[in-house]
Amino acid sequence: MKSRTKVAVIGGGIAGCSTLYHLTQEGWTDVVLIERDELTSGTTWHSAAQVTNFGMNQTMVGLKSHSIALYQKLRDDPDYPVGYHHGDGGIRLANTEAQMEGYRHFASMARGMGVTYEVIDAEECARRHPLISTDNLLGGLWDGEDGDIDPAQLCQALAFHARRAGAEVYRQTAVTDLTQHSDDTWTVHTTQGDIDADIVVNACGYRVNEVGAMMGVSHPVASMEHQYFVTDDIPAIVGAGHRMPLLRCPISDYYARQEKNGLLVGFYEQDCRTWGMDGISPDFSNDLCPDDLERVMDVLEGAFARMPALAEAGIKRIVNGPITYTIDGAPLVGPIPGKRNAFCIIGLRAGLGEGGGHGWLLAQQIVHGEACHDTWVIDPRRFTGHATVELTSLKAIEDYQNEFRFHFPNEHRPAARMAKTTPLTPVLAAEGAACTVVNGWERAEFFKPAPEFRVTHGFGFDESFDLVAREVHAVQSGVGLAEINGFNRIEIAGPDRHSFLDRLTCGRLQTAAGRVGLSYLLTPQGMLKTEATIANLPASARGPERVWFGSAAAAEYHDMDWLTAHLSPHEDVQLRSLTNDQTILLLAGPQSRDVLSACARGDWSSEAFPWLSVRECCVGFVPATVMSVSFSGELAYEIHVPNAHLYAAYTALRAAGAPHGLKLFGAHAIESMRMEKGFLHWKADILTEFDPFETGLSRFVQMDKGAFVGREALAQRAQAAPKNRRVSLLIHDSTAPAHPGASLMDGTNVIGTITSGAWGHRTGKNLAYAFVQASESAIGTQMMLDLCGKMVPATVIKDAPYDPELRLPRG
Repeated sequence: MKSRTKVAVIGGGIAGCSTLYHLTQEGWTDVVLIERDELTSGTTWHSAAQVTNFGMNQTMVGLKSHSIALYQKLRDDPDYPVGYHHGDGGIRLANTEAQMEGYRHFASMARGMGVTYEVIDAEECARRHPLISTDNLLGGLWDGEDGDIDPAQLCQALAFHARRAGAEVYRQTAVTDLTQHSDDTWTVHTTQGDIDADIVVNACGYRVNEVGAMMGVSHPVASMEHQYFVTDDIPAIVGAGHRMPLLRCPISDYYARQEKNGLLVGFYEQDCRTWGMDGISPDFSNDLCPDDLERVMDVLEGAFARMPALAEAGIKRIVNGPITYTIDGAPLVGPIPGKRNAFCIIGLRAGLGEGGGHGWLLAQQIVHGEACHDTWVIDPRRFTGHATVELTSLKAIEDYQNEFRFHFPNEHRPAARMAKTTPLTPVLAAEGAACTVVNGWERAEFFKPAPEFRVTHGFGFDESFDLVAREVHAVQSGVGLAEINGFNRIEIAGPDRHSFLDRLTCGRLQTAAGRVGLSYLLTPQGMLKTEATIANLPASARGPERVWFGSAAAAEYHDMDWLTAHLSPHEDVQLRSLTNDQTILLLAGPQSRDVLSACARGDWSSEAFPWLSVRECCVGFVPATVMSVSFSGELAYEIHVPNAHLYAAYTALRAAGAPHGLKLFGAHAIESMRMEKGFLHWKADILTEFDPFETGLSRFVQMDKGAFVGREALAQRAQAAPKNRRVSLLIHDSTAPAHPGASLMDGTNVIGTITSGAWGHRTGKNLAYAFVQASESAIGTQMMLDLCGKMVPATVIKDAPYDPELRLPRG
């Protein structure tokens, strides 16, 4: 075994083998894989190994398309061919119109990634899969690229090609500990000796937290027992003359694919169970859990009804093995939060089907710092302190029970709720708050008129539409109050704080005491990394001069990692997270100054406290920090309050607002108003796939300011004509918003993709943001939006159709 390597990948399943292979494809050949047993001896060996193009977002579709192309290449390789049934096709069934509408959206979304799905009716489903009944069936989604692959051959082929490129694989070598040194390199301690590595990768499947513990971290990954059986030969398959398509059935919670001349049938039963919560035997390798078909009898009955030939088939073998889940079902692929030179590729519940793409994106991140696609949907840092294994297990059970039932827009499932709350959570619930979840935080979306009020989940405007309109009207005409919890807040202190931030931001940094500015941080490739509100707090009894770095709630770990990684040992800068200590009370509307003045001493006039100012004060008797900033486009104040005092500040504001008719409003109203103002959301409209010029943020770039991260790459990009531009769109339809991922068309050509959409209640317009081909970005350009299968006209309009001169927030 080597004594030193550039990258040590721990784990020899599809995750580890794919990562090793793709590292060599990116040009890094001094890499090793370490496996405690034999390759594929974990979950990989018993995988049902289905390979589909279907994904819930464009990144997932892109990595699955890469997997399919890679697997075809490996299948046809004469030196080490892989058994791969490609192109059998697959159908996802539906028995409700809402499911069918969702499938039409996914077809629109996939088209932008060069992938074609078909939405077909029940009769066509039966024609393509002659074993199924059309009872209680409306139709389905057809993926012509669907198939299955041999797990062991795939992993062995990836390892073979990696070794041929220079990588090494060490089998029967257990990792016993990990030591990180002061230069952030690692020593990997194994049963065969030590190996020093610049970078380590945790690819350990269901043993992920055994290796995580060696790093001092716990990953939000839980395992579920998953059961399938393989039947004897079925005469209808023997006589069909072609391979049967794969079938995924949300109606009866099962899937089926052809296995030789029979079927492999897997179940997602409601009476499911977690596995390995109290530890995993060191001897569990190439092993299975005890069979338990009684547990799946209710699902099996539904499968018999859908596929009558199953009822006559004998069972050849039963497989019950662990598969891994995360909180939202997507894997964790990328940097490990709070660690340097440490990555993971874990929680791959559909590992064989997606693993080629996951390893591809991870290898790009390791070698280049970023991948070709924005990888936030699989980034390990999207979950923060609430993400325990116990919470993950509750979400894993919920996800398992709904395996083939996708999330509808604004659907928030109940498992593991109330992970993060504030003193106002029960107060707002009593006021009728319907809550969403933002990085674990319960946040009000809108306020219900009665406790029994419910919305119908679907892709159109729902029953909350008029309620949100009234909340927006209250803000526009009077004054509204909203709680914005979980907002990421990092206090940056020390004499070098501004020079530190200046070399991370691409524009003019606001440094004046008492003033607030908006800044953008770039990747080394010149693409957008994050957006930050920079507030310069003056010296006071609460502390010396310092900066509050504010960003999206989901960016808590992401931004702290980025700032920490760029902190020089020669700089006198201290970083401290305040994210979980303070909450924002957002006061907005033309009467907001009157309300604030009634409960906080001082002069709050536009002359004494102009737009983009920050001041410490007391709201009632509560210490607070007030910023004159606005995401709604109205006169507004962000009131930052320590959580311990939040209820007292809230009651003071409610009392002061009562004479002015103050109303509560939620996140839906904020979304409507920010769309009318041309304001962007991080990881919706601000992506690492685009630079600030393409995104319409050139006013925040100052190329002559001196060196900053990404400057050289951005300068090179500026010399070339942009390929894409972000635009605002008017959608000529009043029934539904434009959904993220939906395709914009010019005839049969895809020319753009939606990133955000909402109804603008102050303008009466259906608005959207999108990235389109630069040639299609001029104001007035017409195009068609594929809105859940319906072609709807869309027109490029100017940003900020509401108060474009920003007169209102200036007061």
